[in-house]
Amino acid sequence: MKVQRPFDFLHKSRPAAFPTHTTATQQKQHYLFTMDIFRDLEPEVMDRLVHQTEMRTCRKGQILYSQEDRAEVLFLLKRGRVQIYRLTPAGKRLELAIVEPGTFFGEMPLLGESLRHAYAEASEDALVCVMSRSDVERLMRERPQVALRMIEVLGRRLALCEARLEEVAYHSVPARLAAVLLRLSNEVQGEELRVTHQELGDMVGALRESVTKVLDEFQRAGLVELCRGRITLRSVVGLRMRLEE
Repeated sequence: MKVQRPFDFLHKSRPAAFPTHTTATQQKQHYLFTMDIFRDLEPEVMDRLVHQTEMRTCRKGQILYSQEDRAEVLFLLKRGRVQIYRLTPAGKRLELAIVEPGTFFGEMPLLGESLRHAYAEASEDALVCVMSRSDVERLMRERPQVALRMIEVLGRRLALCEARLEEVAYHSVPARLAAVLLRLSNEVQGEELRVTHQELGDMVGALRESVTKVLDEFQRAGLVELCRGRITLRSVVGLRMRLEE
């Protein structure tokens, strides 16, 4: 599969300097201050981060990196969502994670890996800041609390991947789908989910047509209400019962 590379700086030793326009610099500084892993950092450290990072926008469907790209930068997501997935040799997509605003992705440089081993695609319009590998490593050495916070995030992602692997290995498609709906509801702290049938199929390792069929069954049973691009949970108890299937 030929992947369009939207950012030339992904293949440089470090990102280009951010424009010196005051308003843009202040905006980027505000974005970095709201990143949880950077909380409590000294003003002089944050000023340095502002000059070390590049802020970019990307459109829905844009590929940020592919499975064989070199891991030269770390992405900080400020706005939008990014889907992390792998492609099988047959071209089937398997979702690994959905990255929400306020955290990072593309963390292979932190693990000593040279390749990404996954695709990152903007699932909606997004705004990202980018740090070079050398700047990330320097910050982690100078401020160990940043490294510890990153480890916490990576630990949660590993636990989620293990849970998904167990779901795929031991549960039926309806049970896997019910588990994903409940998990997404917990993540957004609400009963209305903005997710497509194809995205759900990628999450549970099933065809979109299979997901649509199961969701229609859930709707007839009064468990969910379907609307274009949205799913509303109507019976959390009923969905939990489906976990046993």
